[in-house]
This record gives sequence, C-alpha cells and structure tokens, in this order.
Amino acid sequence: MNRLLSVRSYLLCAVILPAGLSGILDAQQASADPAQAAGIPGAYMGRMGHMHMTTQRPVQAGDQAKADAVAADAKAAMAHYVDYRKALADGYQIFLPDVPQPQYHFTNYEYGREAWSHFDPTKPTSLLYKKTPDGGYKLIGAMYTDRVDATEDELNERIPLSIAQWHQHINFCKAPPDHKSEYFGPRAKFGLEGSITTKDACDAAGGEFHPHFFGWMVHVYPFETDPKKVWSIDDDDQGHDNMDHSAMPGMKIN
Repeated sequence: MNRLLSVRSYLLCAVILPAGLSGILDAQQASADPAQAAGIPGAYMGRMGHMHMTTQRPVQAGDQAKADAVAADAKAAMAHYVDYRKALADGYQIFLPDVPQPQYHFTNYEYGREAWSHFDPTKPTSLLYKKTPDGGYKLIGAMYTDRVDATEDELNERIPLSIAQWHQHINFCKAPPDHKSEYFGPRAKFGLEGSITTKDACDAAGGEFHPHFFGWMVHVYPFETDPKKVWSIDDDDQGHDNMDHSAMPGMKIN
C-alpha cells in the first residue's frame, strides 16, 4: 500500500474513530456474526490479512445480463451527478475533501441505511469522483454497500459474484495514542497496512481491535468502454488499487 493510504488510515484512526462514524450503522455490531471476523471459508484474504473478498463463482445463465442491468441503472442514476454540486445538494457528503486521494467518496448516509435491508441500484451509497486540476470533481463510478453480516448468497442476489467481487476491510488494530507513528512505513504495526491482524496481537500491543472496518462494498465504473473494467478491482492507470478506500465512512467499524 502507498503513503496516501497510510495518511488516510491515520486520519481515520486519529479523528474519526474517537468521534464515531455518524452513528448510522450502530445496529450492525449487535447483528454481526462473530464467526465472520475470521473470514468465510474459501474466501480470499489479501493485504496481509486486512482484506476479505467474496469467492468468485462460476458464471451462470443470466449473470452477465443481471450485472449489466445494475451497471446500466448505476449509469442512469449517476448521469444526474456529473456536476458534483448536484450530489452535494442531494445529500451526498465528501469524505476528507482536503486530503489528496486517488478517488473521493461522496456518501449518502440515508442510502447506506436503506442498503441494509434492500438493494436499489439507482441509489448507490457512494459516488466516486476524481479531483480535477481546476479544483472540481470528475464523476467516475459508484459504490454499493451491504451490512457486514450479509451472506455471499445475499450479495450474489444483488450482483452476481461471477461478475463482481465484493470486499471488506478487516482486522484493524487502532494504535495507542503514543504509537500513532506505527501506522506508517514498511514496519507498520497498526491500521490497514499493519502487521497486526488478530485481536490477541492487538491486545498485546495495547491497541483497540475492530474485526470489521465497515461492511461489504463493491465499486462499479459504468462509463468504462472495456467491459472488464466495469467491475474492476485492479489498479487504475495511476497505480492505485480500486479498493483503496479505507477511509470511506459509509459502513460501521465493529
């Protein structure tokens, strides 16, 4: 992970965690399945134990058409927000607008709440923008979310797992106040790039362990002309991982 993600992880720990995340998903912690903290069997665990992804399934009849329909709905919904100011006017909020990021999440907390119980592809939890040289924002994609304890079958009903892979950020150890420098660098211990990935290790280091960092999330880039990039999780053309959005505020840390 890059220095940018380190800064964002630090800011999240130092500023947002003590204050909470707007309290929009307080019910998640009570409902979450503790077994999921260890990961669903067979799912890919990457990023040194801080990323949990859904298992890619074989393509079934109708999967591509279903995913294409979601992307089309996303594209139609996003058309209204090409001008980022309209997104702000409609209740989307920019997360950390003054911190340089590969892409900025404009999050609608009401849509995030609604996504716990049902899926409406015309109401993405977040809109994804890139900063432009003139200080504005260019719309590039959208993000859908689901509650932290949603099963892979439920996620598959929303968007086929043969086409898109959902992911969670997991095993976050918040550093003690006098160890915040250890969020950074090749020997980082804390945060989403740290070496600590278990509660026991976090407790031993004096940290505060969070098995899940937000809930399930998936990006869609419906303006892409290459079908392989519409649901891409690979690095973008500037070397940034499309899932590097650990600072996104739309889901509960628990």
